[in-house]
Amino acid sequence: ASRRGGLVAWNQFAIIFGMLVVYFVNYFIALNGDEAWLTSTGWRLMFLSEVIPAALLFLLVLGVPESPRWLIMKGREAKAVAILERIMGAPEAEVEAQSIRRSLHGTVKAKLFSYGVGVIVIGMLLSVFQQFIGINVVLYYAPEIFRNMGMGTNAALAQTIIVGVINLSFTVLAIFTVDRFGRRPLMIIGSLGMAVSMVTLGMTFFLEQMGFLSLLAMLCYVASFAVSWGPICWVLISEIFPNTIRSQAVAVAVAAQWISNFLVSATFPSLSAWSVGGTYCIYALMSLASALFVWKWVPETKGKTLEEMSKLWRKNGD
Repeated sequence: ASRRGGLVAWNQFAIIFGMLVVYFVNYFIALNGDEAWLTSTGWRLMFLSEVIPAALLFLLVLGVPESPRWLIMKGREAKAVAILERIMGAPEAEVEAQSIRRSLHGTVKAKLFSYGVGVIVIGMLLSVFQQFIGINVVLYYAPEIFRNMGMGTNAALAQTIIVGVINLSFTVLAIFTVDRFGRRPLMIIGSLGMAVSMVTLGMTFFLEQMGFLSLLAMLCYVASFAVSWGPICWVLISEIFPNTIRSQAVAVAVAAQWISNFLVSATFPSLSAWSVGGTYCIYALMSLASALFVWKWVPETKGKTLEEMSKLWRKNGD
């Protein structure tokens, strides 16, 4: 479980590192012209720059091996064991392969709700809360938020780089603490940190005192998210579902993630036109609700295999 959680967290690190590179690219593109040039040409170059990482991703994906569980499910056990040996060494690889065989035996085609509705709802709500706490509003609209604080376009893009550095740094902290402290404690602490930060940011807008405190609140919010809901939500989604419904359940959870992402991102311009400070307070309430949700309903997956999670949900469903 610790290896799986670590791999998922490092995957999130790679994504955030890519975002930080994009912030730098956008900033240096913006330095080449004024506001009118950015509106007519600069934004096109920003989109065009994405061709390079997209091409690299395509090439690198060609070398990614299939999941050992999927290979065993398809009867390609020799290849599955070889991949497991690369990950965990020969002695443990066969033990893990045997565990996978037992978990798949006779129940390969389990229905989505075989373990009850609860596990699916919890997985979906993890995805929903990760978006409803407002993180992508901060990341997508960061330059505009900084402009609302009175900064120019170039300064706003430069501050966005700082946001990216904080995001990356605290994601690394999460990677090295998630297996020490567990998933639930970090998620709850992160939720509370985000709630305080969003209330503070909202108050600076209500009082029309946007400045250093606003920037500090935003950075604290990003740090709280990066050490908790950023990487650890994906760790939980990869660990929480029983093995026999995992592929279907993860697909449902990820679909909920992107639907929620769209809803939050699409509603922010209208909400901010109503009240910027009020909008941030809504995200603060969502952060508090996410802490309560994790505390009451999300099980700890630290140190548990997918097979052990199957037993847990089977017991809860009985």
